[in-house]
Amino acid sequence: MTERQMVRIYRSSRQADMYLYVIKARGLADVPDELQKLFGEPKLVMGMLLTPERKLARVEAAKVLSELAERGFYLQMPPGRDDYMLDLYRDTSDRYRDLQ
Repeated sequence: MTERQMVRIYRSSRQADMYLYVIKARGLADVPDELQKLFGEPKLVMGMLLTPERKLARVEAAKVLSELAERGFYLQMPPGRDDYMLDLYRDTSDRYRDLQ
């Protein structure tokens, strides 16, 4: 595993909270075409020097570095949503009609 790597982080134009980490020198060259189509237009978020000690929001930096060394990219998927949270976006008013 590489000790440190200059990376660029892109966010997906199609999926909220989906990010793609790539080696800065290689850019998107190692990302498969199918993944690029699903990911949509990559929007540059930032570049950084990534080290194993670096704190990242939702993934261990060492895991990202390992994937970069093996594949040339790391795809960070959106976090899972709890089922009860999905009700916030559903019309549930019919459940309460009998209570009126």
